[in-house]
Amino acid sequence: MYSPNEHPHTVPLAENNLQPFFVLHKASKSSESTAISPGRPTKRRLDSSPKVSLNNENKNENIKMEAFQCVWSKIESKIKDVLRSINADVFDEIGQWVRESFNEICSCRGPVDPSKSSLPYPFVHNGGLVKKLFTGLVFTKNIETVDDILTFAELGLNLKSRGCYVANISSLDFSTKNGIGGCLRAFLRQLLMVDIEAADVSLLASWYSDHGKYEKLVVVIIEDMERCSGDLLSDFINMLSEWSVKIPIILIAGVATSADAPRNVLTARALQYLSTSIFSLKCPAERLDAIIEAVLVKNCAGFSVGHKVATFLRSYFLRQDGTVTSFVRALKMAIIQQLSIEPLSFVLKLLVDEGDSKGSWYEDLANLPEELIKHSFELPSYRKYSSNRNNHVELNAMSLGHGLSEMQRLQELWRSRLMCLYEAGRYHKVALLDLYLEALDPELYNSRLSNQGYDSAKDRSLLSNNDKLFKLQRAEVTNQVIRKIRDLPAVKLSQLLKSWERLTKGTMEVHEKIMELQSQMVSEDVKSHKAELTDISKRHINRRCLNVEKDACTSNDKAVTLAGQMIRDTMQPIECIPFHELICFKDVDNLQSVKFPDFHLRHDRSQ
Repeated sequence: MYSPNEHPHTVPLAENNLQPFFVLHKASKSSESTAISPGRPTKRRLDSSPKVSLNNENKNENIKMEAFQCVWSKIESKIKDVLRSINADVFDEIGQWVRESFNEICSCRGPVDPSKSSLPYPFVHNGGLVKKLFTGLVFTKNIETVDDILTFAELGLNLKSRGCYVANISSLDFSTKNGIGGCLRAFLRQLLMVDIEAADVSLLASWYSDHGKYEKLVVVIIEDMERCSGDLLSDFINMLSEWSVKIPIILIAGVATSADAPRNVLTARALQYLSTSIFSLKCPAERLDAIIEAVLVKNCAGFSVGHKVATFLRSYFLRQDGTVTSFVRALKMAIIQQLSIEPLSFVLKLLVDEGDSKGSWYEDLANLPEELIKHSFELPSYRKYSSNRNNHVELNAMSLGHGLSEMQRLQELWRSRLMCLYEAGRYHKVALLDLYLEALDPELYNSRLSNQGYDSAKDRSLLSNNDKLFKLQRAEVTNQVIRKIRDLPAVKLSQLLKSWERLTKGTMEVHEKIMELQSQMVSEDVKSHKAELTDISKRHINRRCLNVEKDACTSNDKAVTLAGQMIRDTMQPIECIPFHELICFKDVDNLQSVKFPDFHLRHDRSQ
C-alpha cells in the first residue's frame, strides 16, 4: 500500500527521500530556487490574498508551494484510498481465515495455568494440533518489495483493527548478520513495546499471560519470505511452533513466485509445522490501472500529463519491474516540474478548490495581474485556437475563466468516453493504461479530424470500414475494443449499454442514442419470447429465430457505430484544448533528466 508518510521508520523509501528534488522555480532564468517542505502548512491562502505581484518572488513561490501541497495531498490521499480499496477483498478474506484459525486453536487449548505460562508445549485436547503453525502465504506478484512493505504494513493495521496483536518483521531482520537473536528482538520489541536485551519467547508468554490477553491472537507478518535467510527463518518457525497454542500465533508471509517458495527456503523440519493457506493480491498492472483511473482519468486534482509524459511514466513503471511506488514518485516529480515551469500553473489549486465547493475561481482570476492574464492568451494552444476563428474575444480574466471552464467540460466528455471504452474492454481484459495512452495521443485525434472529410454515406458505413479506419489511425487497442463489441452476446451487450448510460449522463444526444438502443434490445427480447411461446409450425419458428438473430446482430452493429461516433466527435485529448499548458505537464525531456531512485540498486546494497 502506498503510504509514504505513515511508516517513516520502517520504510526506507519514504517520501522524505524526495526532499532533494523538492524545488520549485519561477519560469524566469534569473529566479532562485526555493525548497518545498510538504509537511509544513503555509500561512497564506490564495483565496484571501491580494493581487499577485510578479516582482515579489517570495509571494509567488509561496503560492506555488501552496498549490503543490493542495494538489499533491489530494492525489496522495486518493492513491491511498485506491490501494486500500483494491486490497479490501483479500484483506477481508485473510481476516476471516485468521478468525477461523484462532477459533481452531482455542478449541484444542486446555485450561490455562498461569504458573506454567512461561513453558512451551501446553495442555491440549487435540494432540494433532500441537506445534502446528497456521500460515498464510500471500502472493504479491511483485519482483521488488518496496510496494510489499507498505501493503503488509496496511494489512497489519487492518488486523489490529480486528483485535489482533501484530508484529511486522522485515526480511532484513532475517539476515545472517542479525542472527536468530535479531529476529526475536525485532518481534518482541513490537509487542512488548520496550527494548529487549535477551531474546527469549518466554518473555512474550509471560506478557501474554500477565495481561489476560487470551482472547486475542498474535499475528507475525513477514513481507518477503524469499529474501529471508532460510536457516534463520526455519529456526524462527521452529521456535514459534513450540508456543503456537499457549500463545496463539499465526504467521503471514509474502511470496512473489509460487507455492513452492516455502520448500525452496525452509528446512524440512520447519515445513512440517506449517499449515498453509494461500491468498493473492492484485497484480501491479491492476493496481496501476486503478491509480490511473482515479488520479489521471477522473482527474481528482485537476492535474494532467501529455501523451509523451504518460508514455514515459509507463516505461519507467515497467523498467522498475512494475513498482507502483516508482510510478507515484515520477508523477510527483511531474507535478513539481509543472509548477516550476508554468507561471500560471497555480490555477491547479483553484480547480481543486472549486471541485471541493470552496468557491468559484472567477474572483481569484480577477485578482491576477495583467501580465499573467496576458501570458495565458499567449500560450501556443490558445494562439492556435484563436487563429482558426474570426470572432474577437476580449482578453481578460473573465475570458480566461470561460476558457478554463470549457477545458473542464471537454475533459469531462473525454473522460466519460474513455471509461465507456474501458467498460467494453473489460470483457476482454484490456488494460485501462493502454486505452488511456491512445486517448491522450494528439496525433490520433488530428487524424480523426482529417477523416471527417468523408461524405455522409461513408460516415454511415463506419461499421464496415471500422477496421480500416482505426488501423489507419494506429489506435490498435481502441480498434480491438470496438471490433469486439460486435461479438458480445445479448446479455453482456445489455450490461455494457447500462454502464454507458450511467457514464454519459449529462450528454443528451449520446445518452438518448444509448437509451434508444436499449429499448430496441428490450423489443428484440420480447420478440424472442413470443417466438418460443407461440404454437406455430416448426418452419415458421425457425424463420422467426433467424429474424431475432438478425435483430441482435443489428444491435451490436449499432453499438459499434455509436462507439466510433463517441470517439470521433468528443474524445479531444488535453493537448488539443486551449489553455492546457496551465494544468498539463508535457516536458518529457525534463522529467527524463531526473535521477530517480533505482529500487534494484537499493536491494543489491541491502544484501
